[in-house]
Amino acid sequence: MSAQTSTETLRVALGARAYDIRIGPGLIARAGAEVAPHLARKRVAVVTDETVATLHLDALRAGLADAGVTAEPIVLPPGEATKSMSGFERLLSALLDLKIARDDIILAFGGGVIGDLAGFAAATLRRGVGFIQIPTTLLAQVDSSVGGKTGINAPQGKNLIGAFHQPRLVLADTDALSTLSKREFLAGYAETVKYGLLGDAAFFERLEHDGPALAAGDEAARIAAIRRACEMKAAIVARDETETGERALLNLGHTFGHALEAATGYSQRVLHGEGVSIGVALAFELSMRLGLCPQEEPSRVRAHFREMGLKTALADIDGDLPGADDLIELMGQDKKVKDGRLVFILARAIGDAFIAPEVPMAAVKAVLTDALAERR
Repeated sequence: MSAQTSTETLRVALGARAYDIRIGPGLIARAGAEVAPHLARKRVAVVTDETVATLHLDALRAGLADAGVTAEPIVLPPGEATKSMSGFERLLSALLDLKIARDDIILAFGGGVIGDLAGFAAATLRRGVGFIQIPTTLLAQVDSSVGGKTGINAPQGKNLIGAFHQPRLVLADTDALSTLSKREFLAGYAETVKYGLLGDAAFFERLEHDGPALAAGDEAARIAAIRRACEMKAAIVARDETETGERALLNLGHTFGHALEAATGYSQRVLHGEGVSIGVALAFELSMRLGLCPQEEPSRVRAHFREMGLKTALADIDGDLPGADDLIELMGQDKKVKDGRLVFILARAIGDAFIAPEVPMAAVKAVLTDALAERR
């Protein structure tokens, strides 16, 4: 099968702001043909990081050049620390120096950090510049590149500064996944599994079977999993673009996970996807303790994550962690606070998550206290 015929296309149905998600191999090499229809002039700013630039920037430039498109790269340091106010200021200054105009396009070329940061810069530069997502990590391909959430972190918490700004196109090149470390790939896999857990039990069951092959590089399995995750996210975003209701389901595991990322200083101690896998396990444990789901469900979730080599417990995080009360305080900075109350995503079963605005904090503290005790 050729790279061209194996490309899948999904539509995010948002009226005048609708866009395609393209999934398959060879998309970076064909970037010029894919991007050119969106350009007023054949020049783009490419926002990326040092790691992605070393691996893929030459290929992207060549792909753009095939269609006569000139790339103006802005290369930033890798890592979550770049998704900060100082990183944002640095990026805006570089874009202004390039004289990026309102009818130009910015390419966000990298993982979730670059996508969120470049998207937020696009949302604010000249009150709104178009951008295209070219995600190079599994996490970005199944989650952060789709849906228009952009933003940066603050010392008080993750993604607290940002805007909804939809991309014009998403190009998810599955060839890029071969350059990820096992840890980085699995962090993205946690976000992939999340979709099955929140709303498609059959998808979770398929991942239980296909997960090892997917991790080993099976391209068909990867494309199928990315497509299903993107299908689910696109449908939810189309119904609830700015997260006034149903879209909050996509935050399964994130209330716990974001607190763990903040507690570890957004460092390599806990990657975002690892925070999600631990957070999902804690959310299912909390659901079980509240009598909402059978006790077999948290065990099944943890078993699959462990089989794949993912973190599932606070004991899997190296170094010190704050106490339960401090973790809850970090959760209080989360965007999912409504009327002063934490909103959790809990589950009745695998594939049946729901928004829970009234969760007893004593139960949350008990789950965290027990999880911290396992570290000793």
